[in-house]
Amino acid sequence: MKASNNNPFQLSYPISHIARIIHAEEITVADTLIEHLLLDSRKVYSTSSSLFFAIKGTRRDGHQFIPELYKRGIRNFVVATPVTLEEFPEANFLIVTDTLMALQKLAAHHRDQFDIPVIGITGSNGKTVVKEWLYQLLQEDHNIIRSPKSYNSQIGVPLSVWGMNEKNTLAIFEAGISEQGEMLQLEKIIRPTLGVLTNIGEAHSEGFIDGEHKFREKMVLFRNAKKVIGRAIDFEGRGDVTDMQGEKLEVLTWGKGASCDFVVEQGERTDYHSPVTITRKEQKCRIRIPFTDEASVENAVTCTCVLLEMEIDPAIIAERMSKLHSVSMRLELKKGINNCSIINDSYSADLSSLEIALNFLDQQGAGGKKTTILSDFLQSSITNEMLYGQVLESLAKHKVDRLIGIGEKISANLLYLLTKPELGLSIELYPSTDDFIHHFRSSSFKEETILVKGARVFAFEKIVQLLEQKAHQTVLEINLNALTHNLKEYQKRLKPSTKIMAMVKAFAYGSGGAEIAGILQYHKVDYLGVAYADEGVDLRKAGITLPIMVMNPEENAFESITENNLEPEIYSFEMLQAFDTFLQKEGLQQYPIHIEIETGMNRLGFAAIDMQKLAGVLQASPSFKIQTVFSHLAASEEIAQDEFTLQQFHQFEKAATILEEKMGYGFIKHICNSAAAIRHPGLQMDMVRLGISLYGIDSSGSLGSKLQAVTTLKSTIAQLKHLKKGESVSYNRKGHIEKDSVIATIRIGYADGYPRRLGNGVGKVGVKGQLVPVIGTVCMDMFMIDVTEIPGVQEGDEVIIFGPGLPVQQVATWAQTIPYEIMTGVSQRVKRVYFEE
Repeated sequence: MKASNNNPFQLSYPISHIARIIHAEEITVADTLIEHLLLDSRKVYSTSSSLFFAIKGTRRDGHQFIPELYKRGIRNFVVATPVTLEEFPEANFLIVTDTLMALQKLAAHHRDQFDIPVIGITGSNGKTVVKEWLYQLLQEDHNIIRSPKSYNSQIGVPLSVWGMNEKNTLAIFEAGISEQGEMLQLEKIIRPTLGVLTNIGEAHSEGFIDGEHKFREKMVLFRNAKKVIGRAIDFEGRGDVTDMQGEKLEVLTWGKGASCDFVVEQGERTDYHSPVTITRKEQKCRIRIPFTDEASVENAVTCTCVLLEMEIDPAIIAERMSKLHSVSMRLELKKGINNCSIINDSYSADLSSLEIALNFLDQQGAGGKKTTILSDFLQSSITNEMLYGQVLESLAKHKVDRLIGIGEKISANLLYLLTKPELGLSIELYPSTDDFIHHFRSSSFKEETILVKGARVFAFEKIVQLLEQKAHQTVLEINLNALTHNLKEYQKRLKPSTKIMAMVKAFAYGSGGAEIAGILQYHKVDYLGVAYADEGVDLRKAGITLPIMVMNPEENAFESITENNLEPEIYSFEMLQAFDTFLQKEGLQQYPIHIEIETGMNRLGFAAIDMQKLAGVLQASPSFKIQTVFSHLAASEEIAQDEFTLQQFHQFEKAATILEEKMGYGFIKHICNSAAAIRHPGLQMDMVRLGISLYGIDSSGSLGSKLQAVTTLKSTIAQLKHLKKGESVSYNRKGHIEKDSVIATIRIGYADGYPRRLGNGVGKVGVKGQLVPVIGTVCMDMFMIDVTEIPGVQEGDEVIIFGPGLPVQQVATWAQTIPYEIMTGVSQRVKRVYFEE
């Protein structure tokens, strides 16, 4: 094990060393250094230093993703199924009996390399909150490694522990189990020196005989710990279980009784605070917890006991506790179809989290109709009859109008309610998510607040997508053959080593982000670029696995960025600090970022003279890994500005070199846009960014007719009117009829993206191969054209707004704007149709 040359906060192992650790049969072609462990084919960061574990799950087998990962550059694999080596001539394979066990062995070995305090947390509820609050309370004193989010499973724990490095002075890991025997594996990996038992409650009880059984299994985590802290109520009458751990384990309990090691006295709560006094060995610690709900108070007391045992001064504890902030809930409120609001909680299904979600439903659906879509509850220690009885009580208490139950258990246990309409709760039951989707009718949901709550395995995100669906009108046709053609025209003109970042921001210039990204991914572009995080999230939802750069990240989108493996552009010290703070809060390290350097566009970016300072800030934090450094050319398409373009390039090259030398590792450098990639081939560097040129718009004129139009915006004639001379058309009577005429009304207007500037004869459209003028003012949803000179026109005939034969560049010229504005202005209510010839 040694520190990585590229990442001073990341330790690496030669793959031959890993083979010995996990007792693998080794078939290797190179002794690569491994820094990253990879389990998800959608989360590929560093191909050369990643090791993929092909884990077999209940729903998918990781081995099936090996060909895809190999194509994407991954060369190191741990497998349990034989592979055809001829297919992967450059790959290293470590063959084991059980890939999950191999992952756990490797993580356990990595843990053995460190002699630092490790806090291990388990319990039925509150594990993640206690972990995050301990981090908040102790981060001033320690360099802390902790579980990201709720990484507490048989897979999550190894990935968490793998992040330990030589800079850490404290580790905080949580462990969650759902059945007997699991904790023993997690204990070998975490090996806590101090244990925390948050509580023993009802959650996650299905795999255990009773509460006593679950307590015994949880306690396995602390079999080699020195101390464990927990509620007195959880340890009452269980001395035989703690005795089994041996005399070396000291059990410290908190509660109201004088026999507790930490005696807790609660004062009178206000609307915003809960005063608590905790006495430990005659030392009093008075705190004001900035929460009033019982669960938060319990979690805060647990954290305070841990800090007291770590000999943190009570005055410091009180000060830090007053600044404690909440751990965000995973409840998303979204706009839905037919004036509905959607609460997305498609992550879990248990009684305690249902109560939280129903409280949120009350807030958002006050006074209106409330619907809950609920899956089976998969983990519970009580009978199904009792369980779903409590579910019904909760729904009644929160005055839910309609329940849609999905799953065999909920359907079987609530089937009798279908004959009891007097209960006042409308019931619909479906055996599976697919069955619900098959019967889905958008008209069934109107002006209501809908809570979508289900266990992950039910894939309720599909239901959320249905409820978010937008209605579309008119048609924007996208020719995927033309897109591929344009990409290849650029690929032919790039150096073999030059990568391509395809810009799919602004809904892929109006063409539809996910669909365009899919074809670009298939044709092996290296990166995608989007403007905002939500565009990247949409791509991830659609199954896009390419690296995605977010060019305008916002602080409130940091969670979406990390949750979806998006890579933000960082352009200022303020943003760098904000993202660093967020990453540390989330327990994430070596997160990929893109640095923008200002060289003359004067829009965004670090000043070139600040590279020394920037390197210092980056080196001081374990949060970041620079993926690329780039700048924007201001006028690369204009011959008159070529000297300025070269000045920008030289300034960027110098700044990027300084940053690279100071950081001590390499990264991708890029400055060329579409025009520069062709007009200035010497500036191609490591990567170029292709934007609107992929859609057939050549702003520089360098490729001329070699590019093909990708998009065609078309509509149809809704009605024909025969008007007499002297009559008028549209608002304000702007359209004057000079002679008897045939006027056609077209089903598209400025709300669809057709500019009002094109009214009154300025713009033209194509009908039956001829251009005809717009007459009168363009309306919100329609405009009118004069088809008097076109023989045989009928209602329903096709009308070309732009496309082959009527280039978008011409339409932009008429509108006194640029093609970008016309293309990106096409409303998302316009239906996109994709085709290949």
